[in-house]
Amino acid sequence: MKIVQSTIRVSRLRSMPQQPVWVGGWLQHSSALLPFTFPFLSLFQIHKQKSQNFNSDSFCSRQQKQRVHPLQQKMALQEEEIKIAKEAIKHAIKALRRRHLVEEAAHSPAFIALSKPLLSQGSEWKEKAENLEVELQQCYKAQARLSEQLVVEVAESRTFKTAIQEKDAIIADLQSEVAKARDECSDLNTLLEEKTKALELMISENQVLKTQLEEAKARADKFEAENKMLIDRWMLQKMQDAERLNEVNNSSIEQLARQQVDGVVRRSEEGAEYYVESSIPNMCKQRIPGHEGGCGTIVFEYNSTKLISGGQDRDVKMWDTNTGALVRTFEGCVGSVLDLSITPDNRTIIAASGSKNLVVWDASSARTRHTLTGHMEKVVAVDVSKISSRHVVSAAYDRTIKVWDLQKGYCINTILFPSNCNALTFSIDGQTICSGHVDGNLRLWDIQTGKLLSEVAAHSLAVTSLSLSRNGNTILTSGRDNLHNLFDMRTLEVCGTFRANGNRVASNWSRSCLSSDDNYVAAGSVDGSVHIWSISNAKIVSTLKEHTTSVLCCSWSGFGKPLATSDKNGSICVWT
Repeated sequence: MKIVQSTIRVSRLRSMPQQPVWVGGWLQHSSALLPFTFPFLSLFQIHKQKSQNFNSDSFCSRQQKQRVHPLQQKMALQEEEIKIAKEAIKHAIKALRRRHLVEEAAHSPAFIALSKPLLSQGSEWKEKAENLEVELQQCYKAQARLSEQLVVEVAESRTFKTAIQEKDAIIADLQSEVAKARDECSDLNTLLEEKTKALELMISENQVLKTQLEEAKARADKFEAENKMLIDRWMLQKMQDAERLNEVNNSSIEQLARQQVDGVVRRSEEGAEYYVESSIPNMCKQRIPGHEGGCGTIVFEYNSTKLISGGQDRDVKMWDTNTGALVRTFEGCVGSVLDLSITPDNRTIIAASGSKNLVVWDASSARTRHTLTGHMEKVVAVDVSKISSRHVVSAAYDRTIKVWDLQKGYCINTILFPSNCNALTFSIDGQTICSGHVDGNLRLWDIQTGKLLSEVAAHSLAVTSLSLSRNGNTILTSGRDNLHNLFDMRTLEVCGTFRANGNRVASNWSRSCLSSDDNYVAAGSVDGSVHIWSISNAKIVSTLKEHTTSVLCCSWSGFGKPLATSDKNGSICVWT
C-alpha cells in the first residue's frame, strides 16, 4: 500500500508545474528531481512483479490454507510488502546522496566565482543606498517646503478668488451704472437737440429784436434831440420869465430865488410854515448822560425840539433839549439799538435792534405796538416813508431790505442785494429806497417791484450814513474813507465833497446830517470833535469840541436849531 502511495506521489510530482525548489543549497526546478526517482520506480516495479508471480504460484496453496489461516496470510503479505518498500526507499536515498555529492562538487567552482562579484557589489549598493537615503531625506525636506508653499499659495489663491469675486461685483455695478449713464446720455442728447432747436429759434428772434432795437435807438436819438431842443426853449422861456419878475419886483428877487427849484417856483409845500433858517452852532447848551455803553443813534421829532435816543443799554429815551430832562423811556428791545426812525405825525417810534428784529412803540404812551421779525441777522438801519406813516423799510446784515406794513404788522416785500447795507432812507415821494452799502455803493430801489433803479460808487470804503435834503433833490453820504459827498438824486452826480484833516469816521454806522435849510453839513469824528461845513463853498464854518470820545451820530432839529450829537460813552450834547 505504501508503494502505491509513493507511485501516486511520483505521478503527481511529474504533473506539478515546474516551480523552483531548494536542493542541497541550490535553487532547482521540480523536474530536476525526476531522474532521482527512476531507480526507485524500477526497483518498485521489479518487486511488484515478483510479488505477483509469487502470488500466482502460491495461489493454489493459499487457497488451500485460506480456509484454515486467512488473517495470518494477510498479515504476512503486508510485512513482505513493507520490507520490499523499505529496501526500495533505502536504495533510492543512497542514489540521491551520490547524485547530490557529484553535483555539489561540479557547482562549487561556479558558486565561488559568483560570490566574489556579489561581495564587491554589496559595498557599492550600500553606498548607493546611503546616497539614496540622503536624497530621500532631501526629497522629504523639499516636500515639506513645497507643502508650506502650497498652503501659502492656496491661501493666496483664496484671497485672489475673493478679490476677483468683489471685482466682479464692482464690475457688475459699474456696468449697471454705465447702462444708466448711457440712458441718461441718450436723454440728454435728446434734450440737447431740443435745446439746440430752441436756441436756433431764439437766435433768429434775437436777430429780429436787434433790428427792432436799432430802429428804436434811432427813434430815441431823434426824440432826444427834439427833447433837448424843447428844454433849451423851455429854459429860455424861464429866463425870460425871471427877467420879467426881476423887473416887476427887485426887492423880492432873493426870496424867489430861494423858493425856486430847477426853474419851478414852489408856492406851497407841506411843512413850509415851520421852515426856519438854520444857525451855525458854536456852544454846548446841554450835556446829557443818556445811555450806558454808548449812544449810537438820535433823531428829532418832526417840527419839534424833543430828541429820541437809543443805545447799547437796550433803552430808547425821549429828551427835552431845552431843559435836558428825560421825558419818557421806551422799553422792550432785547438787543442794542442801532438805528431809530419816527413817523411824520410823531405818533410812532421804530427801533432797529441787534436782536434781529424791529420794535414799534406808541410815542405818547410808550407801549409796544409791534415786534417785526423776519431778518436773520442784526438790523442796522430803519426809515419811515415821508408821505405815509404806514410803510417802513429796514436793512440787516443778512443782505436784505424788507418793506413793512405797520397797519398789518408784517413784511410785504423783500429786496436782496450782494453787499450788506449800513444805512437807508426813503425818497421824498416814498416810491424809492436809497441804500448805502459796505462795498461803497449808493443804490436806488423801486419799492413796489424791488428792482434796482440805479447805482453809483459813492465811496472807496463802506457807506456809513445817508441824509436826504428837505426838498429831496440831494442826498448826503458819509463813508469810512472819511469823505462826505453830496449827490444829485436825479443824476447821481456829485454836487459837493466835504472833508477835514482831523475828521475821521468812527464806525460803520456813524451818522452825519444836513441842516433843515440844506445849507450845512454836520459830521462827528473819532477824536470827539464835530465839524460843520457850508454847502455853498464846502468850507468848515465851525468845529465843536465837547465830547471826550468818538462821536457816533448827529441830528439837526427841523426848527434849524439845536444840533444834537451823541458819543461812544453814551453822552448827548445839545448845541446852539
